[in-house]
Amino acid sequence: MTIRIFHASSPAATVLLAAAIDAGCFTEPDRRILLLSRTGPAPEAVADVAETAGFERLRTRFDEVFSWNDAISPFHPDGWNPRADDAPLWERHFRRAWGLGDEELELVVDSPHAGPARALTQVFAGAPVDVYAEGPGGYGPTGEKIPPLTGVRVRRLLHPDLVPGARLLLLGEYGVEQRTVPAEALTKVMGELTDVEVELPAVEAPALLLGQDLAGAGLIPAAEEAGLRLEMVRGAAALGHTRLVFAPDPYAPWEDPAPLRAEADRLGVELTVLDTARPVVADVLLHRLRPALVVGCTSAALFGAARFHGLPVAAVGTGLLLERLTPYENAERIPATLADALLPGLGDAEAVAARMPYTGAELDGLLAAVGFAMRPRVRPDLRPAAERYLSTHLDDRTWRYFKRRRLASLALPGVVPARLAFLRASPALRRVARRARALRSGRG
Repeated sequence: MTIRIFHASSPAATVLLAAAIDAGCFTEPDRRILLLSRTGPAPEAVADVAETAGFERLRTRFDEVFSWNDAISPFHPDGWNPRADDAPLWERHFRRAWGLGDEELELVVDSPHAGPARALTQVFAGAPVDVYAEGPGGYGPTGEKIPPLTGVRVRRLLHPDLVPGARLLLLGEYGVEQRTVPAEALTKVMGELTDVEVELPAVEAPALLLGQDLAGAGLIPAAEEAGLRLEMVRGAAALGHTRLVFAPDPYAPWEDPAPLRAEADRLGVELTVLDTARPVVADVLLHRLRPALVVGCTSAALFGAARFHGLPVAAVGTGLLLERLTPYENAERIPATLADALLPGLGDAEAVAARMPYTGAELDGLLAAVGFAMRPRVRPDLRPAAERYLSTHLDDRTWRYFKRRRLASLALPGVVPARLAFLRASPALRRVARRARALRSGRG
């Protein structure tokens, strides 16, 4: 008997897993278990994925549903990992709590370098692993080096084709096979949710403004995020949209929408703030509202609106985010880079109107350069591609994706004069530079 445990921490992840099952991406196990987690700074204050409108239809793909938060309480799901000596004890605990017995297990998790996914792969140390990436973050490198005994167990990386032509960097250090979840399977699952019982505003062809809890994630200050939301209202109005719908992040703390309403009133446009009793999957909003424009920052829903729903989109705040993100290796850097490089900015009326289809075929160099600069120790193999890109593509536009100090610390083109380029090719000199940095920071 084989039991497959699917871990999900968001409605979008559950939609992707349901589509992957429907598309035959997995062999038939004897049992399917959906393991839900609530993450973030205060998981007890956010809605459970099971409360999402339409969840009961997604749940039919699984035999049972369990809560990771309940299973490890009172530990925090984001930061908890079992000590190596305690892993066998936790495995016995989970097997008893979830009725797993001594059966063979398989795991399906998101990025295995952090959060519940890392803990699961450590507890069930012998189980084969499939990984999925639901959003644009998968186009970036693995967040940190994962244990080799975990990496070699990963069989595949499943993902929606958010950026056609671009190859994901996640887990590339292990040569993991990448498999795209077919778009038709995704749209079929999305279609199942379109008539869920949820009250949405009757607004014809609005501009849909997607909220994103950037401040809650520690990416930018709350005041700057509030400014971005006002910029959404102003930008949509400047493009001629008179009916706006703001959809707050359903898993973010409640925020007073009065400043947005006041700005809409000042501009003479109608603003509706979405307020539903249950969280709603973004795809339901996109299908039911059929917006004339979708505005957001770096969310997967923004890419999905263009890719799977054929809707015009515009990005806002990507330049600010690229400037503010610290440290450089912050995982949100790749989504911000992709949104900035691929999607029209809200202030560029001509680009928004053109609705040019985007492709990632020409992005490989940029992704390699940013990915190497983010995680040189995880993906040292990307150095040659990064050097090629930086030697030929750095200009006023592309400098926004890099930091001079970062390039200098890695001896990359852009800050080293051409006549000294031979220094970059010397492994010995690079080792000396790394040693010097370590001594300077007190690690030596």
